[in-house]
Amino acid sequence: MIYNPDNPVGVLFARSFESAAGPLGVEPIIAHIHGLADIERAKAAAAAQPSGGIFVALDVTIQAFMEQTVATVAQHRLPAVYPERAFVLSGGLVYYGTDRIELYRGAASYVDRILRGVKPGDLPFQLPTKYELVINLQTAKALGLTIPSKLLFTADEVIE
Repeated sequence: MIYNPDNPVGVLFARSFESAAGPLGVEPIIAHIHGLADIERAKAAAAAQPSGGIFVALDVTIQAFMEQTVATVAQHRLPAVYPERAFVLSGGLVYYGTDRIELYRGAASYVDRILRGVKPGDLPFQLPTKYELVINLQTAKALGLTIPSKLLFTADEVIE
């Protein structure tokens, strides 16, 4: 997993990642990222691991280097799960996360209610209810991976 430790959300992702990795039999390796050189070092380290892969946490630092991150991952022939669908549209392997359109619709309804006089503290807390899976088959083929047909069938979008 790569993330910027200066981002409090990244720290929460790292804790969750470490908690989930053990029961799945995955050895969690976390790399702190502050710039492009750190991203390149982390990718090289992951590539040196047998069956290595990358989980990219949502982070403005990594997002700023989106094209370079995807290119470095491809150069090291690593499978990676990305925090934004834009990474997959740029050649990344997989995105799994919240459907942003649904989040924006929900936010818009809250703004509407607040503008009509509802106190923000009176509005219920909501969690995302719709997630999307985007798979880039071109990238999978370049990595020599076969994506199970069941997974392709459940994907919201498959890039061929």
